[in-house]
Amino acid sequence: MDRVIPKKTWTTKRLMTIGGISALVLLIAGSFYFTSGKSKLNVDTERITISDITKGNFQESIPQNGTVLPLTTIYLVTPDGGRVEQKFVEDGAILKKGDPILKLSNTDLELNLSNQMTNVSSMLAQTQLSRVNADQNTVNKLTQMADVESLFKEAERVYTLDKKLYAQKVIGSQEFKQAENNYNYYLQKRTLAQSILHNDTVSRSAQEQQDKESFQRAQNTMEILKRKVDGLIIRAPQDGQLTSLDAEIGQSKTPGASLGQLDVLDGFKVRLSDVDEHYISRVFTGLTGTFSFAEKAYKLKIIKVYTQVTNGRFQVDMAFVGEVPKGIRKGQTLQITLALSDETTAILVPKGGFYQQTGGNWIFKVSEDGKTAYRVDIQLGRQNTDYYEVLSGLKPGDKVVTSSYENYGNMQELVLKK
Repeated sequence: MDRVIPKKTWTTKRLMTIGGISALVLLIAGSFYFTSGKSKLNVDTERITISDITKGNFQESIPQNGTVLPLTTIYLVTPDGGRVEQKFVEDGAILKKGDPILKLSNTDLELNLSNQMTNVSSMLAQTQLSRVNADQNTVNKLTQMADVESLFKEAERVYTLDKKLYAQKVIGSQEFKQAENNYNYYLQKRTLAQSILHNDTVSRSAQEQQDKESFQRAQNTMEILKRKVDGLIIRAPQDGQLTSLDAEIGQSKTPGASLGQLDVLDGFKVRLSDVDEHYISRVFTGLTGTFSFAEKAYKLKIIKVYTQVTNGRFQVDMAFVGEVPKGIRKGQTLQITLALSDETTAILVPKGGFYQQTGGNWIFKVSEDGKTAYRVDIQLGRQNTDYYEVLSGLKPGDKVVTSSYENYGNMQELVLKK
């Protein structure tokens, strides 16, 4: 008869399946355990920079490149334009005030001057003729006045005499009336002649004043044109060095065109032309900066801030405070340290490549035993050419890795190997 054979619980196949599943679970669990923990990287201490966190004097500053420029620059322009006829000097020449630089020709301007001179001459001749005619007219009126005055006096004499005779009944009323009428007639005529002579005097005075003003205006116009023609010879307005001369023989220059500039050699200033607009609210006249030249430190002070921002940058002019370096030349570039604050006490971390990867939000701090360095969150504030100001996350005496973190990726801990 058939016999029931009991089924084996732990078969080889089943054991292998369970073993495989267990190994897979252990592998996944191990992988999860190791990846969820801190990632580590072995680092040779000779290839990194470990710096101390210190507490000391701190002054916020930014490094800037400055260009040495003349303290005063005068720009040469031609107000009326013209054609370049002659060059008396070349670019770079040292000039005295009044030295000729260029000669321009301007036919229209010269023609206008010639016409104006003709107008002035004609006006002068016309004025003189008018004065002669006015004098003659005045003489005629004075003569008429003298005649009328003479006739009036005779009529007055006859009238006075006849009046007495008539009162004495020596003459008749008809003769007296004739003398009276004659007297009244010449009285009115004298009054009229006096009025005409007065009006002539007033009119002539007004006309002479008007002629004088017109002639003066014409002369002023002529003087202006003369100065314009004289201005076709461009001269040095002051002692200095001619630079950036932009003119060639035969070249035409429009009114207001730039011809070059004259650098007055009475001192220098330094222009910072690449200051980040981030600092525009913190940069103002009176701030100071320092630089080294020939192994000696010098001081500068801001005298002008150009508030116009171009491509995220603005310009600043600085003047020397105290001694000016000997041997300094126009166009030289200086490394300026521009101070943005007064000196204070702060916790400091040296500058380094770490900032490019962390943005100052975290840093690798070295453990007390010096064997590892682990990430800590920090907050940085102001900066200067050597240090960042630490606001939180570090204290004096701590050691941190300040070299570049470019090859560390997302590592949480560095194992420091000597």
